[in-house]
Amino acid sequence: MIKPLFSHGPLPGYRMLLCAMLAAALMFADARFTRMEPVRAQLSTLVAPIQWVVSLPSDVLNWGALALSEQRALVDENRRLREQILTLSHRVQRMASLTAENVRLRELLSATRERDIPYITAELLSLDPDPFTHQMVIDRGRRDGVYVGQPVLDASGLVGQVTATSAYSSRVLLLADASHALPVQVNRNGLRFVVQGVGSYDALNVTHVSDTSDIREGDLLTTSGLGGRFPPGYPVARVSAVIHDPGQPFARVTAAPVAQLERSRHFLLLFPPAPPAAPPEGELAAPALEAARAVGGAPADQEMR
Repeated sequence: MIKPLFSHGPLPGYRMLLCAMLAAALMFADARFTRMEPVRAQLSTLVAPIQWVVSLPSDVLNWGALALSEQRALVDENRRLREQILTLSHRVQRMASLTAENVRLRELLSATRERDIPYITAELLSLDPDPFTHQMVIDRGRRDGVYVGQPVLDASGLVGQVTATSAYSSRVLLLADASHALPVQVNRNGLRFVVQGVGSYDALNVTHVSDTSDIREGDLLTTSGLGGRFPPGYPVARVSAVIHDPGQPFARVTAAPVAQLERSRHFLLLFPPAPPAAPPEGELAAPALEAARAVGGAPADQEMR
């Protein structure tokens, strides 16, 4: 009895061999002939929906992860902005309270309101190439009203003062220069000291600080207004170190300038009001004259010399 050809035995092996030979023939035809390109294009068109369906779960997961991450970032940013709003609101409320208190104290002392100090802007032209001096040249001069000794500031604090002027430019001596010194006061308690440059952009020396003085690391030093050159209240430096040497009468105090001495390119030149002129020698000023009349019982229209 004759057995069928494809019923038993090695049939699966023949099929495998037949499929491999067919695949090899198709690969050879695809590599050598161009007639298979339309077929491949049609097959790609038919397979594209299947590929899209297969990749759909991965795309959905990626989109969901991105949406969740963006939502989380937005939530975190919203929380930070709310905290910042609360902080700024607290500062505004505190500032309003301090402003009202300042007004009440001025009214109590019958003090006059401080006037805004006029100013002009200036831009950096050049820096002094000498490594042992800290000076710069700005683009404002005598034609703009700049004068020797005029205070110069940037957006953060005091920078220095004008030392020389020409028609269209001026030379500014920076706080960091070793020849520059100015009177300051501790903003926290009003203690007065002198700050001097040490030839470094990031350090200043607070001189003659008693070992028992109430000055701390982090204290803000502002202009005191003494000397009549720098108006009071402008930030100069922040105390960076206070070193107490046992047995020494003075402490070693260093401070860091608050102005961006190495980076600023734009500056303000202040025009503070001139200090009142002293009365001629031998003549009392008007307030002293009135006080002397009140104490001595002199008539109001009597002249005192």
